[in-house]
Amino acid sequence: MELNRTELRCVLSITVVLLLSSHAVAYDPLDPTGNITIKWDVMSWMADGYVAVVTMNNFQMYRQIMSPGWTMGWTWAKKEVIWSMVGAQATEQGDCSKFKGNIPHCCKRTPAVVDLLPGVPYNQQIANCCKGGVVASYGQDPAAAVSAFQVSVGLSGTSNKTVKLPDNFTLLGPGLGYTCGPAKVVPSTTFLSADKRRKTQALMTWNVTCTYSQFLASKHPTCCVSFSSFYNDTIIPCPSCACGCENKNCVKSDSKILSTPGINTPKKDNTPLLQCTHHMCPVRVHWHVKLNYKEYWRSKVAITNFNYRMNYTQWTLVVQHPNLDNVTEVFSFEYKPLVAYGSINDTGMFYGMKYYNDVLMEAGAYGNVQSEVLLRKDADAFTFKQGWAFPRKVYFNGDECMLPPPDVYPYLPNSSPVSARVILHNLAAPLLALLLLQMAAPW
Repeated sequence: MELNRTELRCVLSITVVLLLSSHAVAYDPLDPTGNITIKWDVMSWMADGYVAVVTMNNFQMYRQIMSPGWTMGWTWAKKEVIWSMVGAQATEQGDCSKFKGNIPHCCKRTPAVVDLLPGVPYNQQIANCCKGGVVASYGQDPAAAVSAFQVSVGLSGTSNKTVKLPDNFTLLGPGLGYTCGPAKVVPSTTFLSADKRRKTQALMTWNVTCTYSQFLASKHPTCCVSFSSFYNDTIIPCPSCACGCENKNCVKSDSKILSTPGINTPKKDNTPLLQCTHHMCPVRVHWHVKLNYKEYWRSKVAITNFNYRMNYTQWTLVVQHPNLDNVTEVFSFEYKPLVAYGSINDTGMFYGMKYYNDVLMEAGAYGNVQSEVLLRKDADAFTFKQGWAFPRKVYFNGDECMLPPPDVYPYLPNSSPVSARVILHNLAAPLLALLLLQMAAPW
């Protein structure tokens, strides 16, 4: 049966939408190449398997993995076991009853692996391990944006032709949001000796790429944005229930329960304890247009934590604004431009100064950080009209925050909406004058 033109157009439209939605779920327009790459380097063969170094590189510019850290999982292709691990451990051993003598570290077909905590004995460490699963973002600290461990695999192939790659990789960072692709064999990794005079290479290497989707991580946003300005007394708050209000417990800021010992201790499942607010967000970002100079203008940025059980170490704030191509000075925060599309320089990352304000403390008197940004005006584009001075997008720790609707942005006094009374007055005045003229005219 042939389709007519209208039906064919409908089918094509649905197909395109499905394709775009399936591929765009884990796409971040402000960090289009950001991902976490997990690399397996087979370093030596054993009698019944191999020894591999597994390295996790976080190539995301502003999304880190916070405490309690990452959990990596996969499914073995055959009946492999993990004989031993260095720098990490499997969370469960599984059923190893069929083994006599040497008992494997893990016999599960779907192992879940976590990083070791800092301070473990040196014989259990390798380079880039043992940070409790915390991994920095690449844009903030490239040297700390890596984690690694060593694994000895048994009951496996003993050559490049007989090894079967694991599949169904999963990554929690620390919660949901990451989707991992299949393992792919790539050219073997090369290594330089300490004196850089000798080069060696892995016996075999395969990569796994994982990408993040905020839609998979959370049903609601995890932060919101409020606005204010020097030219308008109105403070535009976060939208009501911006982060969802259903099934959320909260406490008032003056509640006696906050003086209970251990109230700030995080739960194992990271369940938040939020301060009661109309937006019910763990984090609020406030952007205040503060001052206007002849050639410059200044904004103040404040980040407030409303979660009594969470502090944010190595936090990041990403802002998209057309005037960020002319940042003159940033006070109290570090700043790095994010130029993802050639010459378009409208996005930047703010983060705390080390040992000064790189930790956003839990909700309370110290649960905020703030800075000011001085920007040079672009004569061809700068204006305070129509909300131009406010950000287009705001991300906190890699998740996009909810902004107020554009029609409520602070407006200039001379561009305020005209009231209905003024409109009626302007229409009635000439009509009344015309009526009086007619009444005064002689018959």
